[in-house]
Amino acid sequence: LVGRLIVAKVGEQIGQQVIPDNRPGAGGNLGLALTAKAAPDGYTMGIATASIAVSPALYNDLGYDPVKDLAAVARLTNIPNVLLVHPSVPAKSLRDFINLAKATPGKLNFGSGGTGTTNHLANELLKYVEKINIVHVPYKGVTQAMMAMMTGEVDEVVMPVATALPQIKSGKVRALAVLADKRIATLPAVPTGIEQGVKDFIMPVWYGMFAPAATPKDIINRLNRELTRALQSKDVVDKLVAMGVDPWPGTPEQLAELLKTEIERFGAVVRAAKIPKQ
Repeated sequence: LVGRLIVAKVGEQIGQQVIPDNRPGAGGNLGLALTAKAAPDGYTMGIATASIAVSPALYNDLGYDPVKDLAAVARLTNIPNVLLVHPSVPAKSLRDFINLAKATPGKLNFGSGGTGTTNHLANELLKYVEKINIVHVPYKGVTQAMMAMMTGEVDEVVMPVATALPQIKSGKVRALAVLADKRIATLPAVPTGIEQGVKDFIMPVWYGMFAPAATPKDIINRLNRELTRALQSKDVVDKLVAMGVDPWPGTPEQLAELLKTEIERFGAVVRAAKIPKQ
């Protein structure tokens, strides 16, 4: 949804149709591998989520190197994650949940959209930092994990605020912490994990645009200008905000630095969790 909205606006701006080509598989790596091998002429780009920074720690053979084979074009958007529990869990805050986990090691569990997803790694980070034992239950997607929590099958799930908001407002789930550096407008009463004493408990879902590594710098800069312009246009901003998505335009250099630091951060979490490579 994010990609189609943004590139449609870019198409208006440049007077050419930009065609979305969905290539799901291997945590997004199939589409990014095709991007890396495409002609470096500016006509093929790939949208990546934060999973691009997790993949090097999870896969033995990606089919591409995220740093060497792709050129950063632009940051696109940022979606905060929120930690949720089933109403039956006797925890009114993140600190309550941590204390409960410490008092009952191995009794609480959490659902995720699968091994290596941000909702999985957010909990692995919490386990590592707070030295708690909660059990991972992977599902085929975060929506299935949310449904499992709503029926009481799992106790806790981390997921994007945009997806969780209706269930939070209806009281079907309880929000304990926003995994961002500051509180967010859509959930002003929910404190951040950092506010509740969990150091560096930040786990957003970010999106960035990449191109084949050999794409000329002048083309990269032109693409960046058009994407930034689209992300600053009122109609696109209004639609993104309505979806619970924050526009987050940035330079190629900012995206490249983000990728580098996130590879290091996620790599440390994967190693701490002892997640085997596939």
